[in-house]
Amino acid sequence: MISSAPQRGYVWSCMAQFNGGGAQAAGPWLNGDGTWDLTRKLTVDGAVEWPHEFTLTVEGGKRVFQSNDLPDHVTGIFPISPGDDAYQVDRNPNAIRSQSVRLELPAEPALAPQPSCIGGEVGIMLSGVLIFNSFDAEGRDAPANEVQDSCQGHPQQAGLYHYHSLSGCITDTSAGHSALMGYAFDGFGIYGYYGEDGAELANADLDECHGHTHAIEWDGRIVEMYHYHATHEFPYVLGCFRGTSTVQGPIGGQQGQDGQAQPDQPGQTGQAGGQPPQEAITACAGLTANAACSINTPNGLIVGTCQLPPQAAQLVCVPAGGGPPP
Repeated sequence: MISSAPQRGYVWSCMAQFNGGGAQAAGPWLNGDGTWDLTRKLTVDGAVEWPHEFTLTVEGGKRVFQSNDLPDHVTGIFPISPGDDAYQVDRNPNAIRSQSVRLELPAEPALAPQPSCIGGEVGIMLSGVLIFNSFDAEGRDAPANEVQDSCQGHPQQAGLYHYHSLSGCITDTSAGHSALMGYAFDGFGIYGYYGEDGAELANADLDECHGHTHAIEWDGRIVEMYHYHATHEFPYVLGCFRGTSTVQGPIGGQQGQDGQAQPDQPGQTGQAGGQPPQEAITACAGLTANAACSINTPNGLIVGTCQLPPQAAQLVCVPAGGGPPP
């Protein structure tokens, strides 16, 4: 399921090693051949309402999101109670907590020269909730192996409620092309399960990053634009970034269900200090970990290798010798 380059039906993950965590047992909905039965899957009990706060504005070419990451729909009861049948499979001990999320994404995203790998967090949905990639902390298919609530969400250790696939609690259109459901961190839209003719899409209908290009409504205009779609097939939402992600660093911390640092939990806005410069990120666009890279600076050409810093969501060009990017 993990690839080292763009590949349809896979995730090109910036992280290749996973530290463990997630569900403690195999659910009876797993078929043993890599498939699973959604109709048999357990969900976490409960219908908890939250003080949802979410704004979305366009400011100077940026789409600005501010959210407390508490959804506009109900959630299950977390930590999962020993009396919940889900507890026999997944003993998620984490409580949902309010966050302070601010994201700035390009309002008019552009295709990058080459796709790039994705980190743990890949976008934000119109419910105000972040969406993660499709892996759990062991590098397994998270929607298949972990137990989420009835809206397909759950918290990680810092209390960040999130999805790994499209939430059924975000309303889609009833006919025709799916509605806009959220935005990937490269600025492109994430749409629901249905294409131009209203038919449900499969991986075969989309490219390696899980998207395609045709005319869509974008900010009240009809434009020919690349966009992502959700499917019921792995990787569910994104396989890689087709544009350039502007989000770096952890939003809710990088601790997972078992208290270990794990790739299910990175991400934050590009607003925190100590972030690598855009030139270092651009230098590794379309490359893989440990690939050679170079950065043109006023002091000359700096060469290095593409690395994933401990609190980053994308590869950056690290100068030879291990120093910080210029």
